[in-house]
Amino acid sequence: VQLQASGGGLVQPGGSLRLSCAAAGFSLEYYAIGWIRRVPGKERERISCINSSDGMTYYSDSVKGRFTISRDNAKNTVYLQMDSLKPEDSAVYFCARRVSCRRGEYELWGQGTLVTVSS
Repeated sequence: VQLQASGGGLVQPGGSLRLSCAAAGFSLEYYAIGWIRRVPGKERERISCINSSDGMTYYSDSVKGRFTISRDNAKNTVYLQMDSLKPEDSAVYFCARRVSCRRGEYELWGQGTLVTVSS
């Protein structure tokens, strides 16, 4: 049972990346999946979440309007489309699961994928 985040890399400011979070060993359609990022020396930031039951999505103020979370249950994968990237978006991005976006805590984490926004 695991989550695997991928899709990170180096991108110029204003560019785009799409992160993927693939589930193995369980069906993620029954879970809310969130994206959390971490910058060394700073606290983790919860940036987005998508529910399983109603598909509701949530975003932090720092990414609202620029990032889009979506899920493809047939592929057992959740995506994070990141547009208009800024240098301050540079971080390690993790995906994790929980019961719902407004309930419970994240209890299974992927290994993280590094995003670097720089010219």
